[in-house]
Amino acid sequence: MQKILLDDFLKQVLKEDVGRGDLYMRITNNSVIESYIVAKEEGVFSGRMYVERLCELLNIRGEFSLEDGGEFGAGQKLVKFIGNINDILSAERTILNLLEHSSGIATLTNIYVKAMEGSKCILLDTRKTRPLLRDFEKYSTRNGGAINHRLGLDDCLMLKDTHLSRILSLKKFVADVRCKIPMTAKVEVECENLLQARESLEAGIDILMCDNMEIPMIKEVVKMRNELAPSVFLEASGGITLSNIREYALSGVDAISCGAIIHQAKWIDMSMKID
Repeated sequence: MQKILLDDFLKQVLKEDVGRGDLYMRITNNSVIESYIVAKEEGVFSGRMYVERLCELLNIRGEFSLEDGGEFGAGQKLVKFIGNINDILSAERTILNLLEHSSGIATLTNIYVKAMEGSKCILLDTRKTRPLLRDFEKYSTRNGGAINHRLGLDDCLMLKDTHLSRILSLKKFVADVRCKIPMTAKVEVECENLLQARESLEAGIDILMCDNMEIPMIKEVVKMRNELAPSVFLEASGGITLSNIREYALSGVDAISCGAIIHQAKWIDMSMKID
């Protein structure tokens, strides 16, 4: 994230909590304190980039025990803060919200990634993110071991059923749109059956998504892809859970996209303590 955008985001989330000013600060207190964040459960650490910059903006010294993506256990001290008591206490909830939310997503993502170990398949996130938190939540999935799918409508052209209902010839559409989108942008098509998959592979697309397909059908698409268009990237999505993701990962697709790693993630319980 660009620094100016990061700073703007952090100022907004801090303002959301502080409002017109922390009422505690009406009592002048310039003492310097040491505080720390302790984990109440195990997880994967995420949020350092955001909290580190917040500390710089508030002139608080932050000493981190982990890099983003590092695993921690219950009772472990994750960050130590040194600074003015008013500054630290005013930022306490903002810091905890950032770390708990981000670490929760990274932790669940990592569980999914580990369930896919032994396959050549990669895990992707989706655009199912909370409004205005897409950069933050996708940053969190990266720390858990996933790879970002498209960030928005401007970096990949994905044709869904709603688009396809208005396209008479997919092959002609793909040829025409190649002259109108950036040279680096890819074209992806969501397919629900073998007929759509064949049409898409013959249309010269870059990515084919097997949308809500059962594994036997996905294996047929893999075979078809290998015969007709070996360079096309295959993605599976829909109906994939932690209990079946390994089977999907071994089906022959190149990637699995999963919105659950964000919207089903549980915040990791942490607290701030003062020595």
